[in-house]
Amino acid sequence: MWTTLGIIAVIVLGAAVFFQLPYSKTRHEFERTVQAQMDRSSISQDQFAAEDIEALPAPVRRFFHYSGYLGQPKMSYMKAAFKKVDFILSPDKPAISIDYTQFNFVQEPVRLAFIDTAMYGIPFQGLDTYIHGSGSMKGVLAKGFTLFHQTGDEMDQAALVTFLAESLMIPSAALQPYIVWESIDDTHAKATITHDGCSASGVFAFDAVGKLLSFTTEDRALISTDGEYQQVPWLVRFDDYEQTNGIKQPTHLQAIWQFSDRDLIYFDSHHVDFEYDQPL
Repeated sequence: MWTTLGIIAVIVLGAAVFFQLPYSKTRHEFERTVQAQMDRSSISQDQFAAEDIEALPAPVRRFFHYSGYLGQPKMSYMKAAFKKVDFILSPDKPAISIDYTQFNFVQEPVRLAFIDTAMYGIPFQGLDTYIHGSGSMKGVLAKGFTLFHQTGDEMDQAALVTFLAESLMIPSAALQPYIVWESIDDTHAKATITHDGCSASGVFAFDAVGKLLSFTTEDRALISTDGEYQQVPWLVRFDDYEQTNGIKQPTHLQAIWQFSDRDLIYFDSHHVDFEYDQPL
């Protein structure tokens, strides 16, 4: 009996020590992929100019002026670090607190995100990616057990339209030929992104002075951890703007599934730091 209890104690202690070790295969995979993309990226020496935006719809042009991007360097990639995000992994699950770090690259649409949290004291990490034309969502428990790994056409489009939704946070992406803009009215503009045979569209909403308010799309499927999916309207809200280094940026971002009977805010962040073209 005591031998059995001793073995159990050693296992529990070993697991606790392992969970505290800084090394993570999932994090290493994320950082390795990010570094490879950085190595492929050419840092631009150009600045945003009025002629870059003259063909854009009027509300998008006002966004560039309002945000202060004209005269600023064009960026090749972005890091966005979200801390203590209220996050719902599945509509029938309670919210958990996560840290969410992502990199978006301009040369071609690439988005790499790393989720770090714990479930019942056990580390949970995730990768949410769009690279080489493929979208992927992977969750790993206890640094070694893959709980889910979703791929496929629906995942490709969902990941691509997420990149589109964030394109005005790294506005050099909004000027690339893979995004096409269409005027709707004085405060709305439609954008379509096409890459590697996949397309997705959405509508950006602005206020009268050019502040970005939201992005909506019908092209982002809700994909569950078991691979089931359903088409649900998707909304991103941008709020609480602050100015840093001459650029106004939102600090409160929400991602929302708009079900027929309710809106589900599944990503709610009140703190995000943006960096551009900085080493890993």
